[in-house]
Amino acid sequence: MVVAANSKKMIIDQAQTYRDKILELLIAEKLPVADLPETLDNFIVAIQDGNVVGVGGVEVYGKYGLLRSMAVHPEHRNAGIAGKLLSRLDSVSKKNGLSALYLLTETAPAYFERKKYHQIMRKEVPAEVQGSTEFSHICPVSAIVMKKEL
Repeated sequence: MVVAANSKKMIIDQAQTYRDKILELLIAEKLPVADLPETLDNFIVAIQDGNVVGVGGVEVYGKYGLLRSMAVHPEHRNAGIAGKLLSRLDSVSKKNGLSALYLLTETAPAYFERKKYHQIMRKEVPAEVQGSTEFSHICPVSAIVMKKEL
């Protein structure tokens, strides 16, 4: 898929072949990488001028998804890239039969509220998702938990 962003061509692509660049972006944005899935099957990237400028993924737990690793390079923010990534992840998640997406954030609750996520208590998260490494020990308990029905 090719979409315009900052009047340059941006491509949203599957993430598998961009692992090293994804790691660089996530580390620069201080997001966890130790538990990043090996295959990145449910991850996508935004590519502009041959560079990874955004990334996002969904870990699947039964009929639920955990949105994670959403990041946009600082020089490319406010160009709608995160929204395009989220829209694609929502669409694919619905198509794959997921009923809801969950996420943990320390820095962007207002952004995700604008994207139809709402804050919930950790105890409201299904056990399958609570068992993920993100919930169980990667993200701090102070992180805000959010949910979006699909």
